[in-house]
Amino acid sequence: MQIDFIFSLLILMFSVVVHEVAHGYAAYLQGDNTAKNLGRLTLNPIKHLEWFGSIILPTLSYMLGGFIIGWAKPVPFNPYNLRNQKWGEAIVAFAGPFINICIALFFGLIIRFAVGGVFLLSPAFIQIAGSIVLINLILACFNLVPIPPLDGSKILFSIFPNSLTPLRANLEAYGTTILIFFIFFFSSSLLPVVRAAFQLITGFGL
Repeated sequence: MQIDFIFSLLILMFSVVVHEVAHGYAAYLQGDNTAKNLGRLTLNPIKHLEWFGSIILPTLSYMLGGFIIGWAKPVPFNPYNLRNQKWGEAIVAFAGPFINICIALFFGLIIRFAVGGVFLLSPAFIQIAGSIVLINLILACFNLVPIPPLDGSKILFSIFPNSLTPLRANLEAYGTTILIFFIFFFSSSLLPVVRAAFQLITGFGL
C-alpha cells in the first residue's frame, strides 16, 4: 500500500506540474509573458509544487479512502494581456484539464493495445500506466468543476454577462471554503464519470 501511494503521489506531482505549465503556455501563446518572466514555464517541480495541495491534501485524500487528489501553485497570468479578451481566460483555464486528458488518452490507448495483444508490455508497466490514466482523469474532472478557483469556474465565468460580475466576485471570495467542503463531502460524485471515462479509454473497468 505504501509503495502504491508513493507511485500515485509521484504521478500526481508530475501531472499537476504539466497541468500548470499548460496554463502558462496557453497564456504565453496568447501574448502574456507573466508565467515566462516568473520562470514558471518549466517542468521543474520545485517551481510548482506546494505543501498543502501537492503533499498534505493527496495524503489525506488517500488515507480517507477516496481517490488521490491535489494541485500545484497556480501559474499566474494577466488576462488583460491576452489577445482574445472574450475567450482568452477560458482557453488558458481549459489548457490544464486538456493536457491531463491528452496524457490519459496516450497511456490509456497503450493499455488498450497491450491488453488487446497488439504488443506485449509487462504487467507492472500496465499497472503504472493505469494509475497515470486514472489520476489524470481525476485531475481533469476535478478541475472542470465550476467552483473557484478551479478551471471550470473560469470557463463558466467567460460566458457570464457583465451584469453578473458581482456574482463572480462573491463566488471567488468564498470559493476556497466551498471547494474544501466539496472535496471532503461531494468529490466522490466524480467517480462515476471517472470510471466511465477510464473504461472508454482503456477498454476495461476499474
